[in-house]
Amino acid sequence: MCLPERQAVALPEAVGFDLGASLGIPALTAHRAVFSDGPITGQTILVAGGAGAVGHFAIELAHHAGAQVIATASSPQKAAVAEAAGADPVVDYRDQDAAATVRKAAPDGVDRIVEVALGANLQLDLAVLARSGTIVTYGADGPDPHIPVRDLMVANVTLRFLLIYGVPEPALRQAVADVTTALANGALTELPAHRYGLDEIAAAHEAAEAGAIGKVLIDIDG
Repeated sequence: MCLPERQAVALPEAVGFDLGASLGIPALTAHRAVFSDGPITGQTILVAGGAGAVGHFAIELAHHAGAQVIATASSPQKAAVAEAAGADPVVDYRDQDAAATVRKAAPDGVDRIVEVALGANLQLDLAVLARSGTIVTYGADGPDPHIPVRDLMVANVTLRFLLIYGVPEPALRQAVADVTTALANGALTELPAHRYGLDEIAAAHEAAEAGAIGKVLIDIDG
């Protein structure tokens, strides 16, 4: 494969290939979702789906930048992954008291939400978002949400949509630089790995499609 030189980024010496193989689009997406409106030091960030690849790196990047990070997850196993990344607390978004639990941790509301499923989570998001807060959504699974325009206007909510492939080049360069710095500082960690050989590529795809928690990695010999 031939790539522009700017896309071949050297890993810091202490960073292994497992972590390097897990960065790419997820880490850049996480960076843009967290920092698209500037510094977040002292803010409170809610990361939906904290056990996913984007969610994992969003938690770690936000934590590294000095934010309080809350996450949602749908099972104890996923909650453990989000907690290990630095989220506190981790809330089951399906719990009827989910909004109250988030509000207890962030009495004034959360400043920014990194959202993977806007259609499913918008009601919860609006219940916990601070006035003039921002929701950044990077996923498009599930039904399109009903947008309560008046409610968003009254609260001065910013609703931002993100697809990393259309992000301006200067922002991508900044993301690469910041992710590399976070790596060098030991702020980014590996997700649970599911390893397959090249001859098991079909099984690897099936594991990814089945929603394996963590990253599916292919070991290539030679």
